[in-house]
Amino acid sequence: MTVTSRFFLFPQGIVKVGAVDADQHNSLGGQYSVKGFPTIKIFGANKNKPDDYQGGRNSQAIVDGALNALHTLVKDRMSGSGGGGGGSKKDVVELTDDNFDRLVLNSGEVWLVEFFAPWCGHCKSLEPEWAAAASAVKEQTKDKVHLGAVDATVHQGLASRYGIRGFPTIKIFKKGEEPEDYQGGRTRGDIIAGALDLFSDNAAPPELLEILNADVLKKTCDDYQLCVIAVLPHILDTGAAGRNGYLEVMMKMAEKYKKKMWGWLWTEAGVQMELEASLGIGGFGYPAMAAINARKMKFALLKGSFSETGIHEFLRDLSVGRGSTATVGGGALPNINSIEAWDGKDGELPVEDDYDLSDVDLDDNFGKDEL
Repeated sequence: MTVTSRFFLFPQGIVKVGAVDADQHNSLGGQYSVKGFPTIKIFGANKNKPDDYQGGRNSQAIVDGALNALHTLVKDRMSGSGGGGGGSKKDVVELTDDNFDRLVLNSGEVWLVEFFAPWCGHCKSLEPEWAAAASAVKEQTKDKVHLGAVDATVHQGLASRYGIRGFPTIKIFKKGEEPEDYQGGRTRGDIIAGALDLFSDNAAPPELLEILNADVLKKTCDDYQLCVIAVLPHILDTGAAGRNGYLEVMMKMAEKYKKKMWGWLWTEAGVQMELEASLGIGGFGYPAMAAINARKMKFALLKGSFSETGIHEFLRDLSVGRGSTATVGGGALPNINSIEAWDGKDGELPVEDDYDLSDVDLDDNFGKDEL
């Protein structure tokens, strides 16, 4: 098996980063249930049960994820738990008849709640997975999705209220909705993935930012796997209504693809000429759109219509690895002009200077050809 390895500057090479071509080694992908690309797995203390990496796809996020995995491994070994990797039970919220409504129903946030019985063997098997998932979910959702546990043998009122018949039963609670049964897997990776899906489903769409300076472009493209950039026609060509129409299409697409955690940017045609040149924009007219992978300095251009259908087809192809790409001109993000934000108003034609011709003596032959 050919594996390409790269190394970050971790102490004595303790944490290593490798890559597997899953087309060449599809049996390996099947062994670890790899269904999409890229998929990143963390092989911690238990090499037979790697965890799914759920963090960002920029270099700093991967480094942070690796350091967190290393920290967990060291903590487990120091505590003598040895092998499975794990989280802390303190991140699993103990729910009772007294605090359930206040913490869960009135919080406005997403909860996954396990109803268990202490004598239940399956509950005991789930316990370390639930604890590990609780720690990861708390960190990765910035404490917006919570994992809780109810001892149904003690708090029988709660168990009865939600029709609990067997153990463990996991329920999903979302603001203003009836609870639903969790249908996912019971490993920490499955639970984390399910919780992150719930987080993205219930999160606000990413912000659509105007490119006002170099920092906006750099931060967005560095922080996200892809940054989607629209170059909209000049305000004199569309007026405020036309521009807002284009921005509304982009915001709908940002909502549709919010699970991808992409960045969304826009600028006016002619304002960031170096950016347009580096992306080959201009030959297709405006509005135009490009998606940049800043890690690889590759980009793809929207060739279809600037519409919900056209942009959806463009982004769908990108998300599954289809579509033609090219290298960003110069191999780096271009220089960006610092500008004032659009004020939301229609554009105004520049005012021309008036010339006073009252003192100019024009005779009858002015402008005529002399014979």
